[in-house]
Amino acid sequence: MDESADRHRPRRARVWAVVAAVAFVAGIALIGHAASNQGRAPQPAASAAGRIPAPPARPSVSTSHQKATAREVFSPPADTTPGPGRPVEVTIPAIGVRSPVVEVGLNPDGTIETPKGADYDKAAWYRYSPRPGAIGPSIIEGHVDSKANGPSVFYRLGALRPGDLVDVALTGGTVSTFRVDAVRQYPKAAFPTGTVYGDTTQPALRLITCGGSFDPAAHSYRDNIVVFASFVRRAAPAS
Repeated sequence: MDESADRHRPRRARVWAVVAAVAFVAGIALIGHAASNQGRAPQPAASAAGRIPAPPARPSVSTSHQKATAREVFSPPADTTPGPGRPVEVTIPAIGVRSPVVEVGLNPDGTIETPKGADYDKAAWYRYSPRPGAIGPSIIEGHVDSKANGPSVFYRLGALRPGDLVDVALTGGTVSTFRVDAVRQYPKAAFPTGTVYGDTTQPALRLITCGGSFDPAAHSYRDNIVVFASFVRRAAPAS
């Protein structure tokens, strides 16, 4: 956790989506390793589909799960304002979540890491995405459940509705607040990479877990649940 990374924030913002194209296309399927004998987690209601803010206009490209490449997932504009700190805790009052946030990066094979061991039931920020409150989509993932322990940190993520608030506490004492715009469910085999990880002109947040039916052969769920949220404010440290 090198705080000197703040000096490189503009470059990180530019390269974020390039990394995302490599990491998430292959790695998002690893977020859930649950057991079929657990009760089914809440799934997004049709009324929660909401509206996803339109991305900046760009040349037309393929953004399907199968075809997206580094050049096809657009990097967000560089953020030249003083950057927010790293996320340390996420609170989602509507579903009773209050969790420490750990950091994850990439596995040697280029897939995204997921929380393991003592961190399994914690939310995890993908460190190559923007910090919550910086321009671009910040990515926080979490397991839905496990065979050993049942419901995990994002078990009720699918129960969120547009208008619900998400608070992300940051190093330095600030808190970035986001409002849910939409809750969507996507097959992992047809994950809309550009929609989820593409450019935004404002700070944004994506919360991701597993959903849908359980695949016993793959020992994982067939879908991903994605919460799209827009930035509301970043509170100053308490005096």
